[in-house]
Amino acid sequence: MKRYLLSIYQPDGPPPSPEKLAPVMERIGRLNDDLRRAGAWVFAGGLHAPESATVVRVADGRPMITDGPYVEGKEHIGGFTIIQAPDLDAALAWAKRLAEALVLDGHQTGLPIEVRPFQDEH
Repeated sequence: MKRYLLSIYQPDGPPPSPEKLAPVMERIGRLNDDLRRAGAWVFAGGLHAPESATVVRVADGRPMITDGPYVEGKEHIGGFTIIQAPDLDAALAWAKRLAEALVLDGHQTGLPIEVRPFQDEH
């Protein structure tokens, strides 16, 4: 089985209140349970805000460490799931379910889910 990264992109700015996020997190928890039962679960996690990022790069032959995200943008990766799936179609089916779980206050959030295969997978 191949491994796929499902990245959740969210807009910059403050997150919704815990009360509004609770039903979303409950649906994501159920989806994660389904992934485990199907043998597709590898790993998942949410990330802190992009301001918490630290970037390490080599400049002039020496490592440099800077605060903040590498790229300034209007969106950032808020969380991700790594799954195992037999093919892209199966991975996309899981990504559709993840997108459907991201309903906030009865409305689809429209948060994009990027699906990418890992390299060197057979």
